[in-house]
Amino acid sequence: MLHRQFGENGSCLRAGRTPFVNLVDSHKDMRMKDLAIDLENRPGALAEMGEALGRAGVSIEGGGAWVVGGDGVAHFLFEDGAAAREALESVGIRVIAEREVITQRLKQAVPGQLGSLTRRMAEAGVNIEVLYSGHDHQLILVVDDLVKGREISEAWAGER
Repeated sequence: MLHRQFGENGSCLRAGRTPFVNLVDSHKDMRMKDLAIDLENRPGALAEMGEALGRAGVSIEGGGAWVVGGDGVAHFLFEDGAAAREALESVGIRVIAEREVITQRLKQAVPGQLGSLTRRMAEAGVNIEVLYSGHDHQLILVVDDLVKGREISEAWAGER
């Protein structure tokens, strides 16, 4: 499952699961935040989001937006999650959750990298909640288990 519905506090709503836990695998990434954003499913909603961020001087580092079950949802990566949240909420755009991320650089010339990393996560029982590409050609992941996810990611990167 690559996307879940969120509670008011950003926790996942699926029964029996703990709230999202997020991973970081470098000091730079410790600052990077994934914001889950509730967007209206109408023309102009994404433009309003981008304009609010632009006025605040906040750059998007990766992410995407789509419609799920008729509702607009976005996941975007920011170096300053707090500034992004403030800019969005100041114009009435609801931020559902703010989470840290794990990043991996895949070797583009080697087929099967995504399958290899995500299979490792699955075999360890780590669910990938969100996955997208960052602007720096890195895979961005938000997972549900910090300890296992970090161990798997670091081991996988060290074996390549």
